[in-house]
Amino acid sequence: MLDDLFIVKKIKEGDIKAFEQLFRAYHAPLCLYAIGITGRKEVAEEIVQELFYKLWKERADLNIFRSLKSYLYGAVRNQSLQYCEQHLVRERHRQHVQSAPEESPATTPHDQLEYQELKEIIDHTLAKLPDRRRRIFMMHRFEGLKYKEIADRLSLSIKTIEAEMTKAYQLLRKEVEKYT
Repeated sequence: MLDDLFIVKKIKEGDIKAFEQLFRAYHAPLCLYAIGITGRKEVAEEIVQELFYKLWKERADLNIFRSLKSYLYGAVRNQSLQYCEQHLVRERHRQHVQSAPEESPATTPHDQLEYQELKEIIDHTLAKLPDRRRRIFMMHRFEGLKYKEIADRLSLSIKTIEAEMTKAYQLLRKEVEKYT
């Protein structure tokens, strides 16, 4: 426990060697732990990398009062379970979409034509968005991620995510209004 407090203190002070020592000691075991939860090596490695990235980035605000090992394993467990939950939601949505009838929700040929035209306008408008804005929009609308989750994944502020979403919605609204 005292060793943990000493390492945390050194990392808070910006000691890169202490951080590297911590990384070397825990990276592989944490990856194995995350693989056990997620079942996917690449996802597990990303979760552990993100943990260490945040740990270093936010080291000045680091407050660990229990065992460092418990803190790291708890953080990996939480992120792994969150991934599994999001993956399950996406999988259910994908299965729902695949099991839906091939036709659009419109019932008459005229409705189907309007639906198809509107879908093409939206797809075309999304393609015109800058890459980052489109990615943020897709993560929010199609993956169901919250602004904070997107901000964390892309290392951006929530305000940036809000601004990008506002701009995306404005363009979509403008393009769809032309249609109506």
